[in-house]
Amino acid sequence: MDKIAPLEKQAIDAAIASNWEKAVKLNQEILKADKKNIDAILRLGFANIQAGKIRTAKKHYKKALAIQPGNLSIQESLERIKILESKRVNRLKNVNLNPYLFLDSPGKTKTVTLVNCGQKAVLARLTIGQELTLMVKKRRVEVRTVDEDYVGCLPDDISKRLTIFIKAGSIFLAYVKESNLKHTVVFLKEEKKGKKVTKYVSFPVNLQSNMQNLTSGKDETGETGEEEVITDSDLEQLAESLSEEKDYLGFETEDKEEEPEE
Repeated sequence: MDKIAPLEKQAIDAAIASNWEKAVKLNQEILKADKKNIDAILRLGFANIQAGKIRTAKKHYKKALAIQPGNLSIQESLERIKILESKRVNRLKNVNLNPYLFLDSPGKTKTVTLVNCGQKAVLARLTIGQELTLMVKKRRVEVRTVDEDYVGCLPDDISKRLTIFIKAGSIFLAYVKESNLKHTVVFLKEEKKGKKVTKYVSFPVNLQSNMQNLTSGKDETGETGEEEVITDSDLEQLAESLSEEKDYLGFETEDKEEEPEE
């Protein structure tokens, strides 16, 4: 067991760094010492899915299910693989993940759990680090794959805010951070800020920040800075002015509605 502990740490570190090939080798080493190490088996299943080796992942998950028949997480992973097989998907999209991709930058990045998620067939194909696109529809922002498959929507408060920022010329990037058949978590990153919202924070700690912060010229930490916190009132005024000017740089609109899976 003393030998396994450092291997487990290395395997977890490799997965965090999205080095799936290394993660597979380390977990295989663990199984040589402990054939029924359920954590190593599960990590092997996950690492192989991320590496696009779906059939190999299926074998590991079946082995894990034999050890823990009532494990819902394992059952869901096998359901995901079943969906992929039914769609004749042999490999997932290969993503060369930058280890610093999910590095947090206060005010410029935000991790968000999507609402009204799409069909399982779409969610099953998502991989960590996969780039997604944002599409503005009226007062909501949809998240889609680059092939325009519907993934889900940003929550109302964030949708409202980003709609204004995008109309003002801001550009945001989105990446898959976590995903399963029931929910998806995305990482949003400010790529470019529009001129009309230059002094406003894209992702304040509190989206309902009051006017005092705005009028005092203070940022979220209470220190005077170049950026100010925009309030709901300011958002409404800005939205109205942008709508009148038809200044819609940096976003797409689509009239066709797509129903999320119930």
